[in-house]
Amino acid sequence: MEEVPGHISQDRPSRDLVLLYVAAFLRALSTGLIGVLLGIYLAKLRFDAEQIGYVIAAGLAGGAVATLLVTVAGDRFGRRKALLVISVLGALGGAAAAYASSFTAVLAAAFLGMLNGMGRDRSAALVLDQAILPATTTDGTRTRAFAWYNVLQDTGHAFGSLMAGAPYIFRAVLPVGEITSFRLAIALAAALILVTAVLYGNLSPAVEVTTGPKKEGVSPQTRRILFRLSSLFAVDALAGGFLVSSLLSYFFYRRFGVGEGTVAVLFFAARILNALSHLGAAWLAKRIGLVNTMVFTHIPSSIFLLTVAFAPNFPVAAILFLLREGLVEMDVPTRQSYVMAVVRPEERTFASGVTHLVRVGAWAVAPSFAGVMMQGVSLGVPLMVGAGMKIVYDVLLYAAFRKAKPPEETIKRLEP
Repeated sequence: MEEVPGHISQDRPSRDLVLLYVAAFLRALSTGLIGVLLGIYLAKLRFDAEQIGYVIAAGLAGGAVATLLVTVAGDRFGRRKALLVISVLGALGGAAAAYASSFTAVLAAAFLGMLNGMGRDRSAALVLDQAILPATTTDGTRTRAFAWYNVLQDTGHAFGSLMAGAPYIFRAVLPVGEITSFRLAIALAAALILVTAVLYGNLSPAVEVTTGPKKEGVSPQTRRILFRLSSLFAVDALAGGFLVSSLLSYFFYRRFGVGEGTVAVLFFAARILNALSHLGAAWLAKRIGLVNTMVFTHIPSSIFLLTVAFAPNFPVAAILFLLREGLVEMDVPTRQSYVMAVVRPEERTFASGVTHLVRVGAWAVAPSFAGVMMQGVSLGVPLMVGAGMKIVYDVLLYAAFRKAKPPEETIKRLEP
């Protein structure tokens, strides 16, 4: 069958889609593990809260640079090669972070490996995955395809969070001390990323594009839409940077004195709720629309998070946190689907890259300030700041885009 430029031929998407899904799951396992353990691991290395914030910011800054490169040159360089390079660098940086001890060395390793303290996959690889996925489905089933992609990712995040109990297991079965057990766990996260490189190397040529912004340019309409969306996403991401999983796990660890095993179970439950919420988001979006689903689920989640900062004990804080996690990710597949729906197919890598870039850039800035706040003001201040900013974002998003409908809502076409 002759392939249409910029489109994945129908005899090939299944295999490529499986490879992308498996790679995303493994990457999420690594991200979930790192998200829970990084803050505690750095505390065990005797880094203070401010230094921990800087390390997390360095990892996100590395991710931002990678996202920028993918945005401007990913299609030209080749999607498969870009995914392969991202994976290899991630594995090398993670291994270096597991070996290093000094603040400077860990900082450099975090940047090189794009070490993700978010606890959720927001990597440059996600930009390319997001650009490829729409070509495997229709407008009517696009949101569902993104929902299942995110289900797999958050299932990976859940089990990755549970794997954060690995230091206990290493100490139980191997003659190693506490610090070494943490190093082995970080090395395990790096190994998972290395496996994704093998998977990406087996993608077919059908994932590439031969037309796009390089030849035709990005339309003025798309530029206007992306500018408005990106401006709003920057606010949301800056807020999210105050709430990365590494800092939240550090909050529970310092505020309530719970160990990494307890925090691992808490984040496992949170990621399971995240995964289930994606399917709920697809169901809800079909009935009330993508933008409405994003906003009307996000605001309550921010209110729940705000209350976590004032919780009197760990059980209450854990319940409020889990209520938040059951809602907070419902905007992810809907947001991804919405962005891909309002641009041309050949503009998807650029659109995905731009919207991710502003998010990753904002995430990279905020943890440093959050660490300073935790160190100099109060452990709960970043939670309050982040929750408040997210509510502002939701109100602005609804005001700006409530009337801008994607194709399936414009023509009122039902899913088959």
